[in-house]
Amino acid sequence: MKTLLATIILAGLLSCQSSKPGFRSVSVDDFQHLIADTSVIRLDVRTAKEFDEGHIPNAVNIDVLQPDFLQKALSSLPRKRTIAVNCRSGKRSKKAAELIAKKGYKVVELDAGFNGWIEEGKEVTKE
Repeated sequence: MKTLLATIILAGLLSCQSSKPGFRSVSVDDFQHLIADTSVIRLDVRTAKEFDEGHIPNAVNIDVLQPDFLQKALSSLPRKRTIAVNCRSGKRSKKAAELIAKKGYKVVELDAGFNGWIEEGKEVTKE
């Protein structure tokens, strides 16, 4: 009986793990460490207006709220490189990260968003 119960619990845990979104959410410091690798693509999924007001250096902007987001992302992001995604607060980037990860990309998402990046005093550019 105990073995059966342990098997059921283990199966439940494994099924929960398989339903994870397929990306990692990381802290500001971990995100900064990750993007220090120049092979990592920095993807900002905020609006163009938000992006123009300031963004993480060397980021590309594809607005996740646009209906053609996934099409643009898939056509412009190299599948073999890690994609580091951010938005303002972390909500939109999680949505974008899930969409991209479902297509087979390795994705890491900035949990605290651009606001957290700024609060930590990290580098920002308007270029």
